[in-house]
Amino acid sequence: MKTKAAVIHTKGEDFKIEDVELSELKANEVLVKVVASGVCHTDAVARDMGLTPFPVVLGHEGSGIVEKVGSGVKTVEPGDNVVISYASCGHCENCLTGHPSTCVNFNDLNFGGTDEDGNHRIHQDSKGISTFFGQSSFSAYAIANERNVVKVDQEVDISLLGPLGCGIQTGAGTVLNKLKPEFGSSIAVYGCGAVGLSAIMAAKIVGCKHIIAIDIHANRLEMAKELGATAALNSKEVDIVKNIKEITNGGTHYAVETTGVPVVVRQSLQALRPLGQVAIVGVTPEMTLDVHNDLMAEGKTMMGVIEGEAVPQVFIPELVDYYKKGLFPFDKLVRFYNFDDINKAFEDSKNGFTIKPILKIAQ
Repeated sequence: MKTKAAVIHTKGEDFKIEDVELSELKANEVLVKVVASGVCHTDAVARDMGLTPFPVVLGHEGSGIVEKVGSGVKTVEPGDNVVISYASCGHCENCLTGHPSTCVNFNDLNFGGTDEDGNHRIHQDSKGISTFFGQSSFSAYAIANERNVVKVDQEVDISLLGPLGCGIQTGAGTVLNKLKPEFGSSIAVYGCGAVGLSAIMAAKIVGCKHIIAIDIHANRLEMAKELGATAALNSKEVDIVKNIKEITNGGTHYAVETTGVPVVVRQSLQALRPLGQVAIVGVTPEMTLDVHNDLMAEGKTMMGVIEGEAVPQVFIPELVDYYKKGLFPFDKLVRFYNFDDINKAFEDSKNGFTIKPILKIAQ
């Protein structure tokens, strides 16, 4: 079928909305009419750094309505509201033990540009166009494997829910699924974008005593306090490690590092108390670390977390339920854009004007 999609042909260029052709559904695939799609930093990295072969249709926080299902699909049916999340194989050791976010085939399925059989789902002028995260949701219609698709509550505005498929899932899941802080414990969150603010809301849900937000933008720190942070520190103005140790009487039990900035990564370690744990979720370059003083000598743990260690079919409905109960007001992070304004949405995200842009695709 023919549809409209935002295509990138070469590294770093603007998105262009063009006609593309979608393949026929396979038995395990779902056709989704995309209502909206979140804009994530990973989309910008893919555009500028070439994570996936060009040409490509990006977008990996899609939400919409099931249009059609393949003959083998059992979990959704036409008319269902769904969020489309990351791709996993379902048969490797990690998938089979409940850790699909660390699927052995994760990179191939999400960044390789083709489906698991090595075929393109999207074509233009008879040439293959790469798929992103197994969905390519910057499109009026998207094809995804049944494993990517999560049925959600129809009482909630479907245009709002796409970011639960990646960024918001990552922040909240890192706290709720991986770190699992105890009631009354302390946590620091470095970077108050959508991922960091989601981590802050999750920390409030579990009852952390100290929830410390760190950023360089005053408006984001104000938002962090509104969402549950008990302290907000501007790293341009104060000594972060010293202040955190004073606030917590020795350092935090936990930390979430979202920035990927090497100096901030070290601060997140140094501001932990002995036996503290930090989860690294930001894309971090090569850096120097004093393993003895920053890590080993005080029994600290530094871990990488992908997609919030979430099983999307379980975790995303839980986040929707928290939202309905007023416990996870992620809608405060969102600004909507028309699909035609996709390049402006990316620019507003880059300059900090918008925390979480969402493109409204269905008219």
